[in-house]
Amino acid sequence: MDKIRTVSDTRRAFYHYHTRPINSIYRQVVQELMVEMHLLSVHVNFKQDPIYCVGVSESFDQFMTGYKPEEDKSSIFNALCKAVEANPDDYRYQSETFLNFIEGKSAEDLINWLLNPVSENGLDENIVNSLKSITEREDFKYSRLFGIGFYTIINKLDSEIAKDEEKLAKLIAPYAEKLKLPVEKLKKDVDLYRSNLDKINQMLIVIAETIEASKKKRINMEKTEQKEEAN
Repeated sequence: MDKIRTVSDTRRAFYHYHTRPINSIYRQVVQELMVEMHLLSVHVNFKQDPIYCVGVSESFDQFMTGYKPEEDKSSIFNALCKAVEANPDDYRYQSETFLNFIEGKSAEDLINWLLNPVSENGLDENIVNSLKSITEREDFKYSRLFGIGFYTIINKLDSEIAKDEEKLAKLIAPYAEKLKLPVEKLKKDVDLYRSNLDKINQMLIVIAETIEASKKKRINMEKTEQKEEAN
């Protein structure tokens, strides 16, 4: 019997692939995403799918907004995926391909399509089959990252519906019923995601203002020193 990887194994693997320190402001975000991806990767009923890939990619991109140095972001994302023995390029490919595919659709059309995915507009058959398998499985494993991916997709197609709790619930009801999605948990996951995004955005504003104030202070000090030297 294969030994099940532990969180410690995944953490060690992550720092093997990404050797630079994580910016302290973002460390918790990375750690939480790492643990969540790990727990799913070792769950017997978990199977990666395009909506989950959207959730992982969008969560990472949104929560890592403003990360410095910028060039480290791709290394961190790659390390997160590789640490759970996944392919980061495949995550990005599935996410981007599916998001490109849904462009121009209405939210209602998308839900109807998800209920019975078929090859359309050259969409990769692997993506179609993966989404089809979700609707056919009795043991589908819901996750917060799937919920975020699902919300992201709806939000991109119709942000007004995504904001309206009643309309959103009505829209997703057929798909939620077919997948036996825990609707209340989905709602809580989405609410928490949006709340955390707001906190991140507020934090970035504060950081930007602090940097700007520090810059002005330094400039004023330099001007004062120059005047004193001139005198």
